[in-house]
Amino acid sequence: MTATSNLLKSNPLKTRDDMKKAVLDICEPLKAHFSPRKAYLDLGATSAAYSDETAMIEAFSRPLWALAPLFTDGTGDEWAEIYRKGFIAGTDPESDEYWGEAGHHDQKLVEMAAMGLALILAPEKIWDPLTDKEKDNLYNWLDLVNYRKAWECNWVLFAVMVNLGFKRVGRPYNAEVVKKAFDTVETFYLGDGWYQDGVNAHTDYYLPFAIYFYSLIYAKQMENEDAEFCKEIKNRAKTYAKEFIYWFSPDGSAIPHGRSMTYRFAQCAFWSAYAYAEVDGFDYGVVKGIILRHLRSWFARPIFDKAGILTIGHGYPSLLMTEGYNAPGSPYWALKSFLVLALPADHPFWTSEEKPLPELDKVHAIPKAHLIAARDGNHAVLFNAGYPYTNTHTHCGAKYEKFAYSNLHGFSTPKSEWGLGQGAFDNALALSEKDNCYRIKRLCKEYKIFDEYLYTKWTPWADVTVDSYVIASLPWSVRIHRITTERNLDAADGGYAFNRSLPTEWKREGNVAYGLQEGMVTGVAILSGEGSCDIIGTESNTSLLFSRAAIPTARFNLDKGEHTIAVGVYSSDKPAAFTPTMEETETDYIVTIGEKVYTIKK
Repeated sequence: MTATSNLLKSNPLKTRDDMKKAVLDICEPLKAHFSPRKAYLDLGATSAAYSDETAMIEAFSRPLWALAPLFTDGTGDEWAEIYRKGFIAGTDPESDEYWGEAGHHDQKLVEMAAMGLALILAPEKIWDPLTDKEKDNLYNWLDLVNYRKAWECNWVLFAVMVNLGFKRVGRPYNAEVVKKAFDTVETFYLGDGWYQDGVNAHTDYYLPFAIYFYSLIYAKQMENEDAEFCKEIKNRAKTYAKEFIYWFSPDGSAIPHGRSMTYRFAQCAFWSAYAYAEVDGFDYGVVKGIILRHLRSWFARPIFDKAGILTIGHGYPSLLMTEGYNAPGSPYWALKSFLVLALPADHPFWTSEEKPLPELDKVHAIPKAHLIAARDGNHAVLFNAGYPYTNTHTHCGAKYEKFAYSNLHGFSTPKSEWGLGQGAFDNALALSEKDNCYRIKRLCKEYKIFDEYLYTKWTPWADVTVDSYVIASLPWSVRIHRITTERNLDAADGGYAFNRSLPTEWKREGNVAYGLQEGMVTGVAILSGEGSCDIIGTESNTSLLFSRAAIPTARFNLDKGEHTIAVGVYSSDKPAAFTPTMEETETDYIVTIGEKVYTIKK
């Protein structure tokens, strides 16, 4: 453990003061890496799609997600001075550390949002001490957000944050741009509180830690001037929260799903904004519990390097699962989770006792997100139908199209398409033309969400069609695949990845394979079809949670024609007491899991 990790791990995270200390401990190691005039923060040698100079502006900006709330009670004078100097140098065209003007679709537009928050929450620290010329420079630089094109996704809301900041410090507020941003976001709305991150885009963490995060800040800041719209934002957030809560486990951890998993504890940023905006939904004790347990769960992981810098990666440092927009400072987006520090010490959020999660359904369909959530103790899983559209981000199939995503097992991203070990195909059906190069689902042709199972149709090749049915049950779940192929194929259906750095008993017996560890049993069983089960040791660093992992996997050889294969997938803290069964009739699949019988129409 590093010094920063030790400080955070020993922090009980019970009180507001504990949270303030966590922010200061996270930020302290950054001081050594500022440029002389403080406008840039250089945190590493890896690159992103934008320039290294812009990456250093990103690194400068993102700590403000936590520092700006910290400033609200007068704390952090040393940091406020650093940031004033950085703003002065970065926005002065005559400065040798001038940031340069933002262009269309420029990463600088992203980073303006955190700067806007600093003006919203802490003008006394950031704005008031500046000279008139320095204020003009900062305003002029930020005001470019109102005249530059943004990608039509959560990006359109960065201008909202900046304009709220302008309003707070008495500079022109561009109501037209703000309205246009929210009008655009409205085209993403799916109903029942759910948005996509753009039209024909995925539903993922960009909804809670971006679209709702910025919208709820607006709802708080403008609740008197734009009362009806702010009320609608809060009502939608209230509805959404009733389903987003299923993404969290009683132990505090959340389910990794989708892109940008290097933002780590930003997973709970929505709940911080939910409390900040005073949404009338779950009581403050429940929300407080979600946030604090989530942070504790993250601070127990090796996510900081030896210098105390928050690394690129997820459960540990890794570049493999990242996107092209992940630079060394990008992970500090996670600090959005500290927005609750903007609430005063006597606010009910801080005076309430931390509470556990409320009682939730064991199985809960979320059709707007193409998901079914299931729970078993501390295990929370999203069973996933996938999407009829995709994007160009890396490992999109792994991030959005696997059949299940788990808080305890995470998901894996491939190192290569060559072989099962390099492909790391957990919770996916991988198909190969018997050449050891595998494909998984990248998008679906059709999907349906039922109360306890889902259906998805996909075509890995033009002449291969797969109809997949997934029964959402824990600790067992069942997958049925009807495969129609004009090619001879090898098929591998992977279960949950587990940590093979821990002492493990590996059990392989024909139609079943298990990894048995203290407190964790993970396995697969073939319920239909001729095949065998194995445990595949994957390439290092493919799992988001375990640097060395293995995947119980069912394997089949399929000749041209039509085949039905069915696999049971297991995860629990104890060995399985039974194995599911499946019977196929002309019209139905009949699956028995313990005492429950599922009849699925073909």
